[in-house]
Amino acid sequence: MEINKPHQPHPWIEERKKTGPRLTKDEHFGFNGRLAVFLTKKFGSMGVFYILVGWMFTWIILASLGIGYFRNDPYPFTFLFFLSNLVQLLALPILAVGQQVLSRASDKQAEQTFKDAEAILKIEDEVHRLIKINNDLTEQIHVILSEKKKTKK
Repeated sequence: MEINKPHQPHPWIEERKKTGPRLTKDEHFGFNGRLAVFLTKKFGSMGVFYILVGWMFTWIILASLGIGYFRNDPYPFTFLFFLSNLVQLLALPILAVGQQVLSRASDKQAEQTFKDAEAILKIEDEVHRLIKINNDLTEQIHVILSEKKKTKK
């Protein structure tokens, strides 16, 4: 057992101090990637959901009552469904790109978390090694003290 072994911090600890946590905003994915992430986050919000639902109900009510331009769009609101599909078709590729960019950033965060866990496990192993050394030394001290007591008697 190496008792006087000098302490060496895990190399990941120093690297982590320099780099800090990985954040999605720090990833470099150009204008298109930033735009896709922005739109993905906005489209994925409840605010946009409420706007779209409100728009659909407003359209249905105006068309049902025959108000203004909407009187030309009687039930089953063909143009409304066309617009709904158009929004979905246009949003799909943008959302897919945004999810891909966010996924890459998430993978880097997962890698960083793995390295953190690896460093913690190494430190835990070192603590267990030191506890074993401490227990062995304590046992040796007890043996020596009991032998001294026996010789004094």
